[in-house]
Amino acid sequence: MLAAAREHTIPGWTELETEFDAWSALGKRATFWWRDDDATRTGPRLDRLLAIANERPLSLAVIPAQATPELAQRLKGAANITVLQHGYAHTNHAPRDEKKSEFGNHRAVPAMRSDLTAGKSRLKALFGERFFHIFVPPWNRFANTLPTELAVLEFAGLSAFGPRAEYGVPGVMNCHADIINWRGGRGFLGTEAVLEQIIGHLAMRRSGKADLLEPTGLLTHHRDHDPDCWRFIECLLQAIDSHPATAWRSPVMEFPGARQ
Repeated sequence: MLAAAREHTIPGWTELETEFDAWSALGKRATFWWRDDDATRTGPRLDRLLAIANERPLSLAVIPAQATPELAQRLKGAANITVLQHGYAHTNHAPRDEKKSEFGNHRAVPAMRSDLTAGKSRLKALFGERFFHIFVPPWNRFANTLPTELAVLEFAGLSAFGPRAEYGVPGVMNCHADIINWRGGRGFLGTEAVLEQIIGHLAMRRSGKADLLEPTGLLTHHRDHDPDCWRFIECLLQAIDSHPATAWRSPVMEFPGARQ
């Protein structure tokens, strides 16, 4: 039984183990990756995130306009960390009656292109080869024209939310489980709810209803975590690591040409 299941009576952990067993029965591995959004600076929360990640692959989606040199210095020597481009300033440009978006259909293409280029240049200057040319749109929303612009600007891929689709970029590596309850106080969404997202995507992959090869993505936001968020992450990582039919992936593995 999973270690997490021994420690918790909350439903979900046993179901996760059952899903892992189903992958094992097929002779396949349930792959995972981890993306943490809105990174800009150093601090105790970032330190805690890095400590929990330990040597596991972790992708930090960094906001270029707000990123500090101290953050770049903090990540030096952390071989398990990759930096992705999270928008430009994480500024909402959508009209009041629309959902938040920085790179949505309402923006002119030249303005988006300018922000994409400026953000890419800044992250390259700050993080060097730790920066992978993969774009993460703020709020996971983007204009229909964005994939074309990413291709023109030689981005290697795109990372949003939900089972991946053919967006017209070389690679797509989405997240599928968000632990934050954005509509209900911005605290932890709850163990059952998050595990349902994870198990759901794993089952879709296993049954052929989603891309078998797309790793199931865990989405976190270290700057917004409450104690329950941190506890859940630790239990989930332990659960994944304790089963022989699981494996961690990273953009380094999925997009070998993303360093330019």
